[in-house]
Amino acid sequence: MDIAIEIDHLSKTYAKRNSGSVKAVDALSLSIQTGQVLGFLGPNGAGKTTTIKMICGLVQSSTGQVLLNGHNVVRSRRHAMRQIGVVLEGARNIYWRLSSWQNLMYFGRLKGSHGKSLKQRAEQLLTELDLWERRNDPVGTFSRGMQQKVAIASALIADPPIVLLDEPTLGLDVQASRTVKWWVNRLAREQGKTVVLTTHQLDMAEELCDRIAIMRQGKLIADQPVSELLDIFQQEFYQIRMRGHLNGHRPPWLNGMQVLEANGETVLSGALQGQEALYDVIGHVRGLGLPLVSVVRTEPDLEEIFVRLVEEH
Repeated sequence: MDIAIEIDHLSKTYAKRNSGSVKAVDALSLSIQTGQVLGFLGPNGAGKTTTIKMICGLVQSSTGQVLLNGHNVVRSRRHAMRQIGVVLEGARNIYWRLSSWQNLMYFGRLKGSHGKSLKQRAEQLLTELDLWERRNDPVGTFSRGMQQKVAIASALIADPPIVLLDEPTLGLDVQASRTVKWWVNRLAREQGKTVVLTTHQLDMAEELCDRIAIMRQGKLIADQPVSELLDIFQQEFYQIRMRGHLNGHRPPWLNGMQVLEANGETVLSGALQGQEALYDVIGHVRGLGLPLVSVVRTEPDLEEIFVRLVEEH
């Protein structure tokens, strides 16, 4: 399949104020296929946003290169930038003093769109995002959700084949988050665009993404299809339900397991290394004198896998 984004040994090192340096991104290599939705995950400070900024040319890399549909971000910047639309965290890719219409006209012309087709595209986007009635109001007067919609429309105004979304639902209410999810799904499934999504909402990543790449301390620690990532630990996760509460008591054998106490029951959930470990935990539960209700093997969600991978690396 065609490669939309090719990242080759990309690194970024920042000098510290006093002395020394810090490597925000360390020799990252990653290929993203055309039409794929990549969830780009990692804890704070992992290097995700720095990578996004290098992809869209806002930060110059220390080493390595980025190709967008074959165009080098540094050597063929003009052509490369026409391949992408970017929504930065906090809607920082729009001008708040301008109206939503003025923002779309500005960014459209900047990406090479003009005339009637640009105006038709702007009207379509603002209408679909329920912003048409307020197209002439300054963006600074909008709610956070409306500002994010303008940021999305500005990123899509020139109909780019690649869309980069950096925490697109951060700080949004439920309804606005649903709108963003609907757009991401539509961009990929209906319009065939390549989408890179950074988010701390792992349920969103699990729902929308084809593939997950996880970074930690500037390095790539996982890169797999979502289904394969979920299968890795599928047979190791258990849920043990018992009557009664632990009342704050947390013995050492519970290490690594989540404990939920409610409605007169305690539920233990987490990864166990095989049936011997499971039988050992059940034996401890019986030793507490709490009646065992059920033991169920469960499929992990992306959050459990993400936490485990980050802890292991």
